[in-house]
Amino acid sequence: MAGTSPAEPALITAPATHRPRLFGAGGHGAIPSRPRFDPHVAHPARVYNLWLGGKDGFAADREAAEQVARCRPQVVAGARANRAFLARAVRYLAGQRGICQFVDIGCGLPAPASTHEVAQTIVPQARVVYVDSDPLVLSHARALLASSPEGCCDYVDADLRDPDLIVREAARTLDLGRPTAVLLLAVLQFIPDNVNPAGLVARLAAGMAPGSFIAVSHLTADFAPEQVTSGVAAYNTLVPAGITARSHAGVTALFGGLSLVAPGVVPVSEWRPDAGRWPGQPADLYAGLATTARRSW
Repeated sequence: MAGTSPAEPALITAPATHRPRLFGAGGHGAIPSRPRFDPHVAHPARVYNLWLGGKDGFAADREAAEQVARCRPQVVAGARANRAFLARAVRYLAGQRGICQFVDIGCGLPAPASTHEVAQTIVPQARVVYVDSDPLVLSHARALLASSPEGCCDYVDADLRDPDLIVREAARTLDLGRPTAVLLLAVLQFIPDNVNPAGLVARLAAGMAPGSFIAVSHLTADFAPEQVTSGVAAYNTLVPAGITARSHAGVTALFGGLSLVAPGVVPVSEWRPDAGRWPGQPADLYAGLATTARRSW
């Protein structure tokens, strides 16, 4: 269960010893470990893609998407609001913070305004590493997405639960001695408390240069406890990858000791909204951005 609006839709030269693969993805909301392809079982990336208006779904995916939406109709607006946050965050990072390297973890199926598309509109040489552990996502990414000639997209087959592998593989394409943005959008909700999601974030941040950024969006039941709890139960019954809704305090705690960028952790549509744009329907997600630098912006 994640949130975004059909949205708007970021990096440096790769080491000469590695020829990056020119593909990527952008959808979010899928991080379960190596699900085997089975059209009769709902798939997190396909369910999320349906909420975004996509067509890549089977009957099991449609059933799961509809069951959750019956419990909490705002899940569709949430998925699209999350997508819009992706675009705003990448534009802010590339346009105002000079970030031209991005690691997008749990990217999901391709969707309009993917990370590299938004970033390369601002910085044509932006380099993006997409990370997912799902062969379905990988196959779609290879087929549908490509970088601008000046920039680069690479894909890392890895799980969020192995941040050290992600950092090592990302370093083949990105210069991690320079500031980089790590995007964790609607994916930490797939990590239960006993796996220590805040510890995973801390290890990712530790692998980045000072002045890097961590962006997070995350499902919450704070705004409609009964409906969202019912939606989570329906999702967890029909989709093998379980999700966990977290409170404002719980989402804030994921950043650990990192310095939050204003406005802090807020409802996803309220994070630096575009001027003159109505935020739309309420979305059951919080969003925030933090820097590894020892200062506040």
